[in-house]
Amino acid sequence: MDSENLLSALRRSTGEETHWNIDILRRIYYLPLLLRITFITCEMHVCVFFPSYNLGQPYIPAFGSSRFRMAPKLKPKQQPSMPSASVEDLFTSLNRHIKGSEYRQAVKVADQILVAAPGDEDAVRCKVVALIEAYKVDEALESIYDNSKRTSIDLTFLKAYCLYQQNKFSEALEILKGNEESSAKMLLESQILYRLGKADECVDIYSKLQKSKIDSLETNMVACFVSAGRAPEVQGYLDSIRARPTRSFELPFNTACSLIQNQKYNNAEQLLLSARRIGQEVLMEDNVPDDEIEMKLAPISVQLAFVQQILGKEEARESYTDFIVRRLADEASLAEAVSESSLAVAINNLIALRGHKDVSDSLKKLDLLIEKSDDGPLRFRLAQGLELKLSPKQRETIYTNWVLLLLHSNKMDKARELVAALPGIFPHSVVPTLLQAALHVRENKAVKAEEVLGQFVDKFPEKSKVVLLARAQIAASAGHPQVAADSLGKLPEIQHKPATVATLVSLKERAGDIDGADSVFNAAIDWWSNPMTEEDNNNLNIITQEAAKFKHRHGRREEAARLYEDLVKRHGGMDALVGLIQTTAQLDVEKAEAYEKKLKPLPGLQAVNIDTLEKTSGAKNVDDGATRIIPESYETKTKEKPKKKRKRKPRYPKGFDPANPGPPPDPERWLPKRERSSYRPKRKDKRVAQVRGSQGAVVKETLGGSTLKPNQTAANPKVGSQNVNVEQARSSKSSKKKSRK
Repeated sequence: MDSENLLSALRRSTGEETHWNIDILRRIYYLPLLLRITFITCEMHVCVFFPSYNLGQPYIPAFGSSRFRMAPKLKPKQQPSMPSASVEDLFTSLNRHIKGSEYRQAVKVADQILVAAPGDEDAVRCKVVALIEAYKVDEALESIYDNSKRTSIDLTFLKAYCLYQQNKFSEALEILKGNEESSAKMLLESQILYRLGKADECVDIYSKLQKSKIDSLETNMVACFVSAGRAPEVQGYLDSIRARPTRSFELPFNTACSLIQNQKYNNAEQLLLSARRIGQEVLMEDNVPDDEIEMKLAPISVQLAFVQQILGKEEARESYTDFIVRRLADEASLAEAVSESSLAVAINNLIALRGHKDVSDSLKKLDLLIEKSDDGPLRFRLAQGLELKLSPKQRETIYTNWVLLLLHSNKMDKARELVAALPGIFPHSVVPTLLQAALHVRENKAVKAEEVLGQFVDKFPEKSKVVLLARAQIAASAGHPQVAADSLGKLPEIQHKPATVATLVSLKERAGDIDGADSVFNAAIDWWSNPMTEEDNNNLNIITQEAAKFKHRHGRREEAARLYEDLVKRHGGMDALVGLIQTTAQLDVEKAEAYEKKLKPLPGLQAVNIDTLEKTSGAKNVDDGATRIIPESYETKTKEKPKKKRKRKPRYPKGFDPANPGPPPDPERWLPKRERSSYRPKRKDKRVAQVRGSQGAVVKETLGGSTLKPNQTAANPKVGSQNVNVEQARSSKSSKKKSRK
């Protein structure tokens, strides 16, 4: 966290710099972002998609006729020689398979050539490259080791590339050091350095390769600039080489990433839209299927949603949700989708957008990114492929949000296990310590959190800025102002900032250390005593004004008068003059009267005679017990106004999210089903014969040609129920007749 961001955060904490009477808890609460972790209410971190980086392909020998050579003459006892025509035919077949991207068949043909001509350099190189192209890196490396024992062919470059593909970057870099300088070696070296996070060295290598006509070199150069934190240099570089970001979508995408780093989000959004359009046109010309086009342009879609999220646009949530649903819809390609960095970034950013809402669903989505394994060291590992595709900062962000979600959902046991595993995953990061302190604060163990942060400061003083700020926040919220002041006092680079001075003075006043608060003011005034700019002069005036008020409030009137006098001479403000008069009046009345003459007369008092006003008697207080008659008009004015009812927040049903209300409820849900417009009555069975005749008549029913006997009516529930209904109807009629009588 740089000092400018810290200063802006501290300024936001005090509102306006002149308003100093703010509760200390509120002021500390709005310190920089990482400190909010301790309250478990911070906004989630948002991952920024890193620029695309074109990884070079290994050197593939040309398969022209000039490259072919005959097998060396061998002794008959060691290996029977084959006709030269057969070897040439095999090389022709090998060339055909490689041009057709049939790499497995190319490996078989290369083996046949090596049987006919053992140790042939072209065949060996072709076999290794074909294995690499067929994604059989392990077999390619094994073939390199076998040939290095039997032949003297130099395969160090291909060996380094295989190690690079196996993510053994340090070994690959060590092997390349002994290789001769070439453009291929420099390109591979730059790729390895990029994966190791040494983007500045990549920039140096690409600067040397600038004269070489290498395709997409500017794309990788921009990626290195952005990764090295040198995004402001991108536009100058593109202007110097006159690059046109219209041939491919990678260059405008990387340029948009540089604009995001420069906080030019509107320009980045337009460039991302252009990159998506160019990508669709180029891929459609190559007859790429629609699903593959969507997959190739996924980073652009996610990055565009991120920019919309930063700009506060509502479509960002929909973009994230639609992208995640589409990528997870196909169960057959679910494993491949989970390993995509674009899906991981989209899930993380959607979780960040939700915050503490829908925690259970956020945990389910985040669980897709975690490796499914039993208890052990791999329990908290990201899915296979994400560990290498995501940058360390992105992985750290995902783990941080995971801990925050667990704390929000009160899953303390799992949160403890994850926090305990983070130092091993990120040994050089400050975040595991901050999350450990957040866990202690969640468990109401503020003192333990202060101890953890204090131990980290003693052990790693060079990384202690954010940790000290977090310790100050925890101590202030726990009622330990002296600990909070001591933590802020260990940050000399921000001691002179107005907001930091205000915070330190408030903390020391709460702790009863008036002398310490006074020394903070004195040190700040000394710092700004030689202002270089207008802003420095304003800071000096603000701090001097507040220091004079502080000294006057605590009985140090002589020092306060001196500060007010300096402020009046330098700045000449009315507030400073009034403060000078108030302070000097308690020390030297004559001097105060002399300063009082410099005050401007109040408007409207020139026509008032003060002597006459003093002789005038005031209003008499008559209390004779008589009831005064209050005019009706006055009485109506003095009636109390009806109190406004406080507007209460609407209470939503359990699980209802007002941000995502979903489809509207059915307006007919309160009506019985038979009265709804969607009601359809059940069809009656028309096979049963209808009963005809007068009421109470006995009817013989024939079902399937059989006649029911009188004694069978009781066995038929329908007939029995009809008889019962008839009897009830008769009894009800007779009862009505009796009642009428």
